[in-house]
Amino acid sequence: MDDHFDVVIAGAGPAGAQCARDLAARGYDVVVLETESEAEFPAQSNKSTGGTFPSMMAAFGIPDDVVMQFTDSVVLESPNDFYVQDQPGAVLEFADFKQYLVDEGEDAGATYRFDARVHAPHMEGGELVGVECNGDEVVYGDIVIDATGPSAPLAKDLGVSELERRNQAIGIEYEFEGLDLDVEGYADLHDAMMLRLDHEQAPGGYSWIFHTGEDTAKVGLCYIQNESYQRFASKERTIDGYLEHWLDTDPRFADATPLEGKQHRGSAHIQPPGSMSTDSFMAIGDTVPTIDPLWGEGIHKCMKSARAAAIVADHALTGPITTGRQKMGIYDKLWHRDVAPNMSNRLLMTRLLYLAPNTRYDRLMADLHAAAEDTLAKANDGNKRAIAKLLHLRDLPTLGRLARLQYGI
Repeated sequence: MDDHFDVVIAGAGPAGAQCARDLAARGYDVVVLETESEAEFPAQSNKSTGGTFPSMMAAFGIPDDVVMQFTDSVVLESPNDFYVQDQPGAVLEFADFKQYLVDEGEDAGATYRFDARVHAPHMEGGELVGVECNGDEVVYGDIVIDATGPSAPLAKDLGVSELERRNQAIGIEYEFEGLDLDVEGYADLHDAMMLRLDHEQAPGGYSWIFHTGEDTAKVGLCYIQNESYQRFASKERTIDGYLEHWLDTDPRFADATPLEGKQHRGSAHIQPPGSMSTDSFMAIGDTVPTIDPLWGEGIHKCMKSARAAAIVADHALTGPITTGRQKMGIYDKLWHRDVAPNMSNRLLMTRLLYLAPNTRYDRLMADLHAAAEDTLAKANDGNKRAIAKLLHLRDLPTLGRLARLQYGI
């Protein structure tokens, strides 16, 4: 494997596959190196809930046949209340979605190499010229892109990734059948994606039920080992134990059974990104990280980061090849402008939200019922005025804890 490509991409997740799809469509010679075998792909990396919105589907031409269920609403739950927001969405069959992107890229001319574990950048004369995989094999490229997610072998070696363990969110999900999606006292979850804030179920995080058709749904939870986790978590209970506890105590699961082979685990980081590029190199998707800090939706942002990287690669490879740090740095600017604007505000809101006790989550539901219909959407986008409308004087102690954690004051 001593051949040369315009662009070498490590990882065939949504970010890597979409970037390859865009670049191949522009006529570039691009290769994607994927750790999994072609026969198993994408079983080992099928970790996403697959919840997304029509804006992603339309922007990237995703067909309806990778959708398990179109949804009409997003539901927020607290321990004793709920809020329903009309919001069209789609729950994807994530494996089919990933395979679609790979097939589209191959049809456009991208090369895929499976069973290719990338483990280090390849340097010659102090310059990045490719990647090393499977021990002693080298694949050369004018531009290298790391789309491997939190493992980030290339980004870490190049000093780009600064993922911190304390910011790592871990999650587990099962697909169930036999759920009762319309139990008295709870929201009707037919055609809905539900997110629950409840430290009893997910200390320092949230849990979810995404309807996937008839009496089936994706059910899971995730948390960060943050201050709320330290305050509310039981030391005897693992993440599997928390999911079991929820299943045992929520009447919606009384007759539910897990579907065989439909268990997924994953992790991502909830933190501000540092540098995302250097000479001849960009990091995309969850390598950055790119996941939505509030609700964990990562697909759309991963896809947008892939497109931003493809635009920069196209620019760098048009005419005289210019892949220096300054040229690659355009990607960082596009990321902050187009992929995740207002990220700092949204991260602060996320940390404040997870610090709050369960009683505050009940109050949040009441606040949302009383607020203008677009308040939640604006707050989720990092709008300071919308965030302020959801705060109260009684939140000062929580704000004080956040300040001490954030700034050491």
